[in-house]
Amino acid sequence: MIFSRQLEKELLVQFNNIAVTAIIGARQVGKSTLSKKILERYPNSIYLDLELEKNQLALTEPYLFFEQNKDKLICLDEIQLLPRVFKEMRGFIDEYPTTKFLVLGSSSPELMRQSSETLAGRIFYYELNPFLFTEIKDKIDLNQYWFKGGFPKSILGDNAYSSEWLGNYIKTYLERDVQQFGYHLPPENLKRLWVMIAHLNGQILNYAQLAQSLGVSAPTVKNYIDILEHTFMVRRLQPYFINIKKRIIKAPKIYIRDTGILHKLLNIDSINTLYTHPIYGFSWEGMVIENIIQKYKTYEAFYYRTSNGNEVDLLLIKGNKKIALEIKVSSAPHVSIGFWNAVEDLKVDKAYIIAQVSMPYPLKNNVMVYPLEEFLALENV
Repeated sequence: MIFSRQLEKELLVQFNNIAVTAIIGARQVGKSTLSKKILERYPNSIYLDLELEKNQLALTEPYLFFEQNKDKLICLDEIQLLPRVFKEMRGFIDEYPTTKFLVLGSSSPELMRQSSETLAGRIFYYELNPFLFTEIKDKIDLNQYWFKGGFPKSILGDNAYSSEWLGNYIKTYLERDVQQFGYHLPPENLKRLWVMIAHLNGQILNYAQLAQSLGVSAPTVKNYIDILEHTFMVRRLQPYFINIKKRIIKAPKIYIRDTGILHKLLNIDSINTLYTHPIYGFSWEGMVIENIIQKYKTYEAFYYRTSNGNEVDLLLIKGNKKIALEIKVSSAPHVSIGFWNAVEDLKVDKAYIIAQVSMPYPLKNNVMVYPLEEFLALENV
């Protein structure tokens, strides 16, 4: 079953003008599938999956391999497994500018460093995420998407398969992937921290508190969270406090980026179990935030909270434009005085409440209430 990905259109706009196009993202989000759709447009192309030893051997002498395939589109999957290729790629691109590269990576600081240093000005990065709701809404209802998350093999399987796949994904990530990314740390420690973060989903990040619970130092916890973030498992949403003369909370919030992973870490085995779990509202909040950030990626994303309770869950900023969003799991949402005060503090251009309502409607002070699907359909916010 083939689905249209939002990223495909964005990527193809400049594809022919870029020497190296890089698609990065977590494992199993569909990078290989998307790349193969792109390669169909270029009959004179070649694809190498670098997880296969035979393909790594084919690149024993990368420059010679590239010369044999000059003027083609060359796709290298899981490029982080062979970072030495980047250095050879730079010289080759300068000599043969008609050759294009499409590289796919599950990311890592090493991947980013190698490519940024050797291919500066020659490489564009695009991040592919698990399915956004708008990409799959014609096949899956919102509750199923929310419960199973957006990884293709999770969302497209039945509940039993989805649960088993997510469990195997977590296990493989801890026992194999992290090591392949070049991090050598105890899987059990990272798993414990990951579960702790799941319980704190959508809340203020306190490194010292997590370190005490885990029995390690705060810098170690920060290093572990850096790893989870670099490999697209968590998102740290930064606070907004520029030019605001208030006592502002300055620690980030933390979210598990995929709700399927979140629910599996917490052993939530059905949508009904989710409804009664303490994470219920925070799970919805994280799912909504992830979809909105990916849809409106030209905006910077923050949250805002003062020490006296003025707060918005998500603040989108582009230039001088500010959009405030409050996220409610309810079908009859009410917002606190803290939201209205925050809107006044920030002098926002527009404000929205995203909730489980059936249609958009105005609340007051030009604030609109929207269901997620219809908000994501807006061309401009």
